Amino acid sequence: MIHWENMKILVISDIHANITALEAVLKDAGDVDAVWCLGDIVGYGPDPNECVETIRNLPNLVCLQGNHDQATVNIIDTASFNPEAQAAVYWTQKTLTESAKTYLKELPSHIQLEGVTLAHGSPRKPIWEYIIDPYTATKNFEYFETDYCFVGHSHIPLIFTLTENDRIARVNACTPNGEFAIPKRSIINPGSVGQPRDENPQAAYAIFDSENNTWDNHRVSYKVKEVQERMRKAGLSKMHIRRLELGW
Repeated sequence: MIHWENMKILVISDIHANITALEAVLKDAGDVDAVWCLGDIVGYGPDPNECVETIRNLPNLVCLQGNHDQATVNIIDTASFNPEAQAAVYWTQKTLTESAKTYLKELPSHIQLEGVTLAHGSPRKPIWEYIIDPYTATKNFEYFETDYCFVGHSHIPLIFTLTENDRIARVNACTPNGEFAIPKRSIINPGSVGQPRDENPQAAYAIFDSENNTWDNHRVSYKVKEVQERMRKAGLSKMHIRRLELGW
């Protein structure tokens, strides 16, 4: 059993089959003691097998399923996906190896570690719910008992904090301004590696220092045009190709 105290942990989410962005993040992060991946390894992008293989071989890894991972292995259907997202799921299903599908199928949807709860969407609804506003965040504090909860899904780096004196959670954008001490009872999103949606196309990730309970957001540029070209060759959505360079 891994003990997570006194570790430098890379926290990533929403890779979305973008191996170029993932490799840039891993290189930029440097030496870490562990990796926590909050789901959606696949979907949208052109490199699902490469991303699964890279992630599954990282040391001291905790990895969750996201909604695109679940849809790809038929745990959930795509009825609530928009048509372009559905098309991306179908392409991924045809492209992914059986070994990669088995790996995704066996991942948990959420997990509680020492002092931290991890979920793709939210602690209340681990796969589907977006936490992007203080009201949704406030409700979700009722669904975890640890000091911190790390989530993905929205592709937007945010921190929500609820103190005893707050009626509604406080929200702040997480920007690369250096590490900071995380207030107790916080929900934090590291942003997206492979498809950021905060109007910054750079890949997003964070470093969590579990000894000092600090959080450090990072952004790193990668060769977006190379990914876009692979997407074109694969016949993937023009909208998803374009959004990579815009960060939305």
